[in-house]
Formats: sequence, C-alpha cells, structure tokens
Amino acid sequence: MLGLDGFDVALAQRFVQEGRMPNFARLYAAGASFDLDHGRDKYSGLSWEHMSTGLSPSDGARWSAVTFHKRTYEATQDCTVSRPLLADLTGVRSVVFDFPYFDLHRAPNVQGLTSWGAHDPGVPPTSRPDGLQAELEALFGPYPASDWIYGFCWPSAAKAQAAGEALYRATKIRSQAARWLLQERLPDWDLGVVVVSECHSAIEPLWHGVDEHHPLHCIDSALQAANGVRSVYSAIDDLLGEFRDSFPDALLLLVAMHGMGPNDADVPAMALLPELLYRFAFGKRYMQPVQFDSMLPDGTPLLPENSLWGDSLRGAIPTARPGVKLRLMRRIRRSLSAKPMYELTWMPAARYTAFWPDMPAFALPSFYDGRVRMNVRGREWQGKVPAVAYRKMRDQVADAVSQCRNLRDGKPVVSEIYCPKDDPSDVGPTEADIYIVWQGAPLGFTHPRLGSIGPLPYRRTGGHTGRYGFLTVVGPNIPAGHYGVASSFDVVPTMVDLLGQSQLPGRSGQSLVPRIDLARPAN
Repeated sequence: MLGLDGFDVALAQRFVQEGRMPNFARLYAAGASFDLDHGRDKYSGLSWEHMSTGLSPSDGARWSAVTFHKRTYEATQDCTVSRPLLADLTGVRSVVFDFPYFDLHRAPNVQGLTSWGAHDPGVPPTSRPDGLQAELEALFGPYPASDWIYGFCWPSAAKAQAAGEALYRATKIRSQAARWLLQERLPDWDLGVVVVSECHSAIEPLWHGVDEHHPLHCIDSALQAANGVRSVYSAIDDLLGEFRDSFPDALLLLVAMHGMGPNDADVPAMALLPELLYRFAFGKRYMQPVQFDSMLPDGTPLLPENSLWGDSLRGAIPTARPGVKLRLMRRIRRSLSAKPMYELTWMPAARYTAFWPDMPAFALPSFYDGRVRMNVRGREWQGKVPAVAYRKMRDQVADAVSQCRNLRDGKPVVSEIYCPKDDPSDVGPTEADIYIVWQGAPLGFTHPRLGSIGPLPYRRTGGHTGRYGFLTVVGPNIPAGHYGVASSFDVVPTMVDLLGQSQLPGRSGQSLVPRIDLARPAN
C-alpha cells in the first residue's frame, strides 16, 4: 500500500493532461478505482490514525488531535495512543515506512520505522528492529526537507523555490529508502505500507501557484510555487513507477483519504473566531489593529519577504497570563502527563486561554475548521453556562458567528454550522460543542454589533478542502474500471479482505472487494 498524504487526485489528473504523470495515469487506468469520501471526519486531521486503527472518530472516540483539559483550560496537540489494527492481524508479516499515527510500540508484530519525514507524524520516532532508523540515515542521510515540512514561504519567491527543490529531493530519497527497506533490509513481508508525505508538505505552502483563482496567484512567488508543486508530483510519479517495477508481482493499493485545495480555515479558526468570542463575552476587543505595508486591490494583506505569519500577529494578540492557581494547575498537569504531546502556544487561539474560564464560549485551537467549546457548569472546572441554558447559549453563539460577513466581499463567512450533540455531558475532551465550516477563506470579519476584525494575512495557502480522495487497486485478476464513490473508512477493511484475513469486530467501514467482484467480467 502506497499512502499519498495530502495528495489531490484532481490536481494529479490535471498534471496527467499536461503529460507530467505517466505512471500515475498507467496505474490508475489499470486498476479498480474508487472516489473516497471522508465526509466531515476529514476536519479531524486524523486521516492516518483512521488508517492505522481502522476506526472512525465515532467508533474510536477521538475527534481531533487537539485535547481540551477542562480543569486547566488549555489545549494540547496529542500523539496517538491508539492500537494499530495490524497488531491484531495474525499471521501477517507487516513492514511500515513513515506511517503517520502508527504506534509501533503497540504493534510488536510489525517492523519498520515512523516519524522519519512525515507531515504530522502523530508518534515519536520509533523503529523495529532497534537501530533501524540509524541504519537508514547512515545510508540515505537525515530527512532532507525538515525545514519545509511546515514551511512558511508564500511571501518569498526564493523560499518557495527552496521548498519545492527540497521536497522534490526528499521524495526521491524516500523512494530509494523505502525500496531498500522492503527489498533488502526487511524483505520477508506480506504487507508493506509506505506513506509519501511530500505532497502534503508542498500543497499547504505552495497551493497559490497552481490555483489561478487564489488571491495570491498574482504575487512573485506564485511561479516558483507552481514549479515546486509540479516537481513534487513528478517525483511522486517516478516513485510510483519505481515501486511498480521493483515489486511487479505485488498487489498494489494507492490511497489518498481526501483531496486538497485552497486554505479557508487558518485565519478564521486560529485568530478571527477567538477574537469574536472574546468580544461576545466581554463587549470589547483584545486584538489590536494590524497595519500592513502593502495589500492587494481586493484587501488581501501582504507580508515582507522574510517575515513569518506569527510575527505579524504577536504584538496584536499578546499572550495573556493566567492567574496563579491556574498556572500552578497547568504545571502539575504537565509534570504528571506521560502522554507525548505538543504545545499549541504558537497559535493565536491559544493566547486567549487565560480568559476562557470567564467566557461562556471560546474557540479551541484548530487547523481545519472552527471549533467552539462551551464553558458549561459542572463539565468545565469554572463553568459559566448552566446545563439547562446550554442549547440557548449555543444557539446565540452560532448566531453571532453566522452574522459575520467577509471584509473583502461582504459575503457570509460560514458555509455550515453543526452541533452533533445536545447533551453537554456527551462532549468529550477532543470534541467541540459547535463546529464551523468556513466559506471563501475569510481574512477578516465584520459583525453588526461586535465590529470588524482583521484583515489578516494568509498562513497556509493550501488546505484540506478538496472533495474526494481515491483508492486504486492494481494487480492480477483485478478488473480495471471506476467503481463510484466509497467511504474513506472502507479502505482498511478492503486491505484486510485482500490479505485473506477475517474482519476484526468493531472496526469502521466495509470491504469494497465485493463491489469489484460483482463487476468482474465473466470468463
């Protein structure tokens, strides 16, 4: 299985028309292909945990990598603590390479390594057998694009070029290292899983280069951004051809859980929504106006070439210091926690945490959508909203967000607001009470009562907004063709079925093999 993390199949098909991806075109045409619909669960940011465990958020009870700590009013980004499905498959020899959110410690029957150059690895670097990662790095060196896994480069043509070149090299080395692992170092396997993450690391900072409708498509870095994305996709195409040639008898699964597209969430989720809810709670502003030296005619702020997104907002949104008791409780929580996690203090949303105990609702740090946590009495430590008033206050908050308009064009900033649960006690630590899907990449809000917020500059230009992912199965006796739309959660049961294994109880989705078999031409 070749997992293509952050890969957009519609963009790849466009590159096929340009003659840039012949191997992808050949394999896609030769296989049984499905469009994959990840639904709202793609906003969890846990697509590779879904692949690792075979569990959807509703079945695995984890809705986000961000955990809210209700006693200390802070949020952390946590590594996975879930057991991989491969740990429970008997008689299957498995080797994984850079599988995000795959906890090798919990799968003692699996060999390989994780967190070499993955985008959002979700686990600490681990290898089995011991020393495998050192062996690989002795042969191929350290990951060559570590500066660009989360690189910020759209203001600079030079940095956009550097990002594209480094990620191209990383893809080429990934192909060599993964084939060495599966052919020479650990050749006795029934299932080999290799995840390619360079497409993810390229799309997020460089999308404006390949999207002619993006507001930043007109700036100097767009040409280098486009070249970078094309070069990375070309390197991925080479990797696909090299793997097919190296393992001609293997059944090959190509999978991307969902598509990619323009980023519409960073600015509203990370900065605008937290400020809006602060004003909703206190009737005054916390974020100070930010002045930018230059802007596009449509009002999109531009940043100087060597600036960073966070630097432009640090003075406008300072980190508020919590009270003594809350600081002490946070230190105690950190000292007692044995779970690997990452702090989110870099995100503007986290700079409001000192105010959260006094607010009826606040914005959790989020990467893909807006997430509002209600401060419910009896659930949160210093809850303000009585449980009997929960739905009424939730509706008031949702209404306040719905009234916001985009500063650039006056259109609504919201595409969809949904509240999955009506009982606040059912909302767990990785969940929100209100979820917001944004519309039109709002860089600034205007509200009839709470005033204007922003505009602020883009952080990432690409994001997780594409419609479909894809699954293609290539191998002997697999009838080629397109078999329609399936759930992204059907990939893992399909893989289990193709391995000749029985489905494990409690897992999400269903095997797609019967859909292929039903369409098999009669002999």
